[in-house]
This record gives sequence, C-alpha cells and structure tokens, in this order.
Amino acid sequence: MITTQEITQIREQVRAWHAKGETVAFVPTMGNLHLGHITLIKEAVKRADHVVASIFVNPMQFGQNEDLDAYPKTLAADQQALTDAGAELLFIPTPKVIYPKGTEQQTYVEVPKICDQLCGASRPGHFRGVATIVCKLFNIVQPDVALFGNKDFQQLLVIKTMVEDLSMPIEIIGVETIREESGLAMSSRNGYLTPSQKKQAAKLKQVMDAMSVKIKSAQAIEDVIGQAKAELVEAGFKPDYLEVRSAIDLSASKAEHKALVIVAAAYMGTTRLIDNLCFER
Repeated sequence: MITTQEITQIREQVRAWHAKGETVAFVPTMGNLHLGHITLIKEAVKRADHVVASIFVNPMQFGQNEDLDAYPKTLAADQQALTDAGAELLFIPTPKVIYPKGTEQQTYVEVPKICDQLCGASRPGHFRGVATIVCKLFNIVQPDVALFGNKDFQQLLVIKTMVEDLSMPIEIIGVETIREESGLAMSSRNGYLTPSQKKQAAKLKQVMDAMSVKIKSAQAIEDVIGQAKAELVEAGFKPDYLEVRSAIDLSASKAEHKALVIVAAAYMGTTRLIDNLCFER
C-alpha cells in the first residue's frame, strides 16, 4: 500500500487508474481503526477496482472542549490493517496540507436543517466541519464510490445530501453498523470506557430494540421515549438526546411515516456514545 501526505501523488495515481477505465472506492477515516472501519474497506474492495483510504483527525469538526488532542493515533497498526484488508493507497495529510490558511480562513460547506439538529445542536459547527472535510477529500481523491458506516446516521445523511445538492458524481454507500458481542456499536471512543462502563454501555442497543418493539405495537412514541430515557439513566447513562425520527430525512416522526429511525446520544462517564436503529412500522 502506498502512503502519502501529498495531494498531487493521490491525484496522479487515481488519474492513472481512471485512464485505464478502472474504478476507485474511497473510505475516509480519522484513524485508530477497528473492525467497523475494516468492514468498510472490505466492502469497498467488492465495489471497485481500487480502494483509497484516508486518515485525518479533522480539527474543524471538534469543539473547544472536545478531545481533539487526546484522539488516539495508531498509524502503524492502521497501515497494516488497511493493507491486509485490501486498500492500495492511503492519504495521511497534515492539517497544514488540508487547511493551509487555517480553519478560520477556510471556505466551508454547510448542509441546512440536517446539520442543526441532534448532534448538530449538541456540537455546534460539527457537521460544517464534517461536510467541509468530506467535500475537500472528495475533490482530492475523485472517487467513483465512497463508503461510510450507518452508525453515524446523521453524518451519512449530511454527506448524501451534500453530494446530491452539489451534483457530485459519487455514489455514497452506507454500511451496516458493526457491533461487539454485547451489542455495543464499535467506535474508537469505546477505548475511553472502563471495562464496567463498556458492559453498561451495551444497554443502549437493548433499550433501542425494546423501543422499536413497543412502537410497532402502536404504543405512543412520547411514552416510549420517556420510559427509555429512564432506563438509560438507571443504567448509568446521561442522555444527550433520544428521539424517533423519519429515516428518510430526520424530520419529526408523523403517523404516516413508515420508515423510522431511533437516534440516540448519551454519555457513559465522560464518553459520548451515539447509536441508531432503523425499522419499519
């Protein structure tokens, strides 16, 4: 696998592949890779002739009191895992390469409405940072297809909307959330949990599963949410939000909506975990 910090090298290699009529899949990451990331790479191998990955901890999507400096960096292990999974080209730019004028002077991309709610309300500016870096990486890599995990449901919807609104010729594919045996969604942030917290954190998926069953049986959504929040608190969580929305556009759920998604964010200790569950009623 070729590893580079240079935009020109990425473009030259992708251009050479495209010149031969070969397709390129792209998986952007922030590193500290786990099985969820590797699943994206393996799925990308099935979708295109060549796979490009990136590792970049994006300062634009972190708030002032968030863990940018503490974010784990495991480049050597990540490179080996990516190579083993089938990636051929890895882009590891520095902040100076991505934001040569600094983040304050950077042109940004913002997706209206979707960006401002749920995680966007809790983390102002987060999705502006996500949309901007993904747009920039797409312009650098020029992939035919890009893959993202369904765990970050709102992020996936932001990226799909951006690609559609800006007429980017890229197919966006969401890949099923990879979970630990307990049901806890795999995340780099799980490494911040103590063993006992990790065991407790599995309750989040259990609560969402129970919510979907109750909603399918026509129980009032507000009552279901209230009960579920109480269960999370009892399990040691501090809920940020727990809501039922349209799985199509994250709008408030209505009686006529059949495709729904439960979206959740909650703190276990100081670690903020997110998860979601899509279902039909």
